[in-house]
Amino acid sequence: MALVTQKVPQSRGDRHFFSSSDDNAMMKQIQATHAPDGREVEVKPFLHIIEDIFKRAGFGIPGFIQGTQVQFESMEDKALHSSDISDMLDLLSYTISKISCEISCKCSGGGDAHVTTVAIFNVLTSYSWDAKLVLALAAFAVNYGEFWLVVQLYPTNPLAKSVAFLKQMPEILERAESLKPKFEALNNLIKAMLDVTKCIVEFKELPSQYITPDAPEMVAATAHIPTAVYWTIRSIVACASQIMGLIGMGHEYIAATTEAWELSSLAHKVNNIHSHLLKQITLCHQHIEEKRHIEAYLTLVRLFETPHLDNIKILKALIYAKEDQLPLFDGSNKKRASIEVLRRKIVLLFITDLEIPHEELSILHQMYTESRHQQSRPESQYEVVWIPVVDKSTPWNADKQKQFDTLQGMMPWYSVFHPSQLDPAVIKYIKEVWHFTKKPILVVLDPQGKVVNQNAVHMMWIWGSIAYPFTSLREEALWREESWRIDLLADTIEPLIFNWVSEGKIICLFGGEDIEWVRKFTNTARSVAKAASVPIEMLYVGKSNPREKVRKNNSTIATENLSHHLTDLTLIWFFWVRLESMWHSKMQHGKSVENDSIMQEIMTMLSFDGSEQGWAVICQGSGTSEMAKAKGDTILTALTEFEQWKGTVEDLGFVPALIEYLKKLHTPHHCNRLILPGATGSIPEKVVCAECSRPMEKFIMYRCCTD
Repeated sequence: MALVTQKVPQSRGDRHFFSSSDDNAMMKQIQATHAPDGREVEVKPFLHIIEDIFKRAGFGIPGFIQGTQVQFESMEDKALHSSDISDMLDLLSYTISKISCEISCKCSGGGDAHVTTVAIFNVLTSYSWDAKLVLALAAFAVNYGEFWLVVQLYPTNPLAKSVAFLKQMPEILERAESLKPKFEALNNLIKAMLDVTKCIVEFKELPSQYITPDAPEMVAATAHIPTAVYWTIRSIVACASQIMGLIGMGHEYIAATTEAWELSSLAHKVNNIHSHLLKQITLCHQHIEEKRHIEAYLTLVRLFETPHLDNIKILKALIYAKEDQLPLFDGSNKKRASIEVLRRKIVLLFITDLEIPHEELSILHQMYTESRHQQSRPESQYEVVWIPVVDKSTPWNADKQKQFDTLQGMMPWYSVFHPSQLDPAVIKYIKEVWHFTKKPILVVLDPQGKVVNQNAVHMMWIWGSIAYPFTSLREEALWREESWRIDLLADTIEPLIFNWVSEGKIICLFGGEDIEWVRKFTNTARSVAKAASVPIEMLYVGKSNPREKVRKNNSTIATENLSHHLTDLTLIWFFWVRLESMWHSKMQHGKSVENDSIMQEIMTMLSFDGSEQGWAVICQGSGTSEMAKAKGDTILTALTEFEQWKGTVEDLGFVPALIEYLKKLHTPHHCNRLILPGATGSIPEKVVCAECSRPMEKFIMYRCCTD
């Protein structure tokens, strides 16, 4: 019988399987046969047919069932009726037949496996490595297929029965069970051969515009391809020897099944080769993806730098819009929508991850809904689109899908139908150009798709839809019209303030978490107001990031009727986030404590919130920027000592008199803290104190969500 004469040692541990001296010597011989003439062979259709033959071989024979009819039908007509394959076969059929004869003659004669392999390489000398492998595999598939065709037709076809009889093949059918280990080993090796072949074909098909032959990943891969081709063709020879050995060798050969070890040993080696090639091709694909991402990113950069007639091209580049699908989800009617609904409209891109703070979503929802009530108003002529930026390095699972669906269902505006529609280049652009990190941003596109504001969140929080069309120029114009007064500070959170202002009442906003201080302050303030014969209204605004303490304080204030309070903690959050937004908005326009009076007042308010004690701001009327303000101990002392300054109230007025007295209480020794959320925007290197104008020290603080 014909057997492969050279046994292949199995790999030991992680030892590189290409490093043996035998392999090196053999590969020099193989490389000497390689003289490609530049012809290109379209190997993919051949590979489909070869795979089809291997899958169908043995089908229906007891003990050798390899697949199901469903799998076979998926291969039907894939390449058989292609004109390209027919033309290619006209050119290559002679070569395939020649190799087939080489395999049949040499393997049936019991020749040396390496010599036979070299002979096949000599026939294929003018072909590329991938073509060599596919043509050799095609030649073996012819022999393998013919063998199994006779076996399958034997029970029902007289011609097949006669041919099988002359080849003494009935023995195979009678002893199918004893041959099972041999054919399992054969099948495993054929699968390994196919895997390596597909891998090498995949290398050949890598796009040259993204990875060149001199790329390190490609150099490393191609260095091992000749060795992979050699051992795969060597395995073809071994498989052919086993098949030829079955024909005409009778019971004695059939009974000896130890040859299965050799096939298993080769399968182990070829599988190792396949694993190594897979790692290399993965590195190549990573290289290609990086190049593609860079190209797509630069295309996006150029697109935003180019003027357009409308915004559709920009929006399609941002929101992956295939022609056969609707890329948007309309939150108002819960249906998919075309990108055309946004044509030539002002579009606010609401960019977030899946961890959107409830308060932000709630306030934006309220503002958007209010803007829709009168569609004819200019400030209603904009659309919002949610762009969910998801980290693609972590797998998308059912929990994330549920989280996404929940958020999408809460939004009345448009959203990207699914995060997977966002190309990695788009996410890179959003992060690097628009500086999205974690905090939600609103990027504004005008009707031509031009970015007119990289983040209108601050505008939206400060002025709502009045900020339309949400451009940086509009932001500057709005600030020019503003002055520091109670309307700017708090008119969005408590409608009663309008009434208090019109009635000329003293208005006091106060905060902090110390309920004992709240009791003392509110009672003292009422007593002083009564003594000064001025009407006073007080409103508790708690603390930024209001939690359980503020909630309990609200309950106590309501129960003891200490003052007005904001029952919805979202409104308390909004009061403080508006102040932070004012700070960032001013910062974006180059303002600071040194050159802007409103900025100075904002800084004072934020430093009050950063302190551990209570605070209060007291004013009267809307048109004045005069506000008496101080931290808890200082303001309480001033009110307690009312007798010392009440004589100036009649001449100056209550608030100016209080301001003058607070100046006397202010000591040069003080400590202010300014706490700004690090993810909200750019944090300046230098911030000066709003009270003493000295530079403040900068610290990093980590704060938990619990009290």
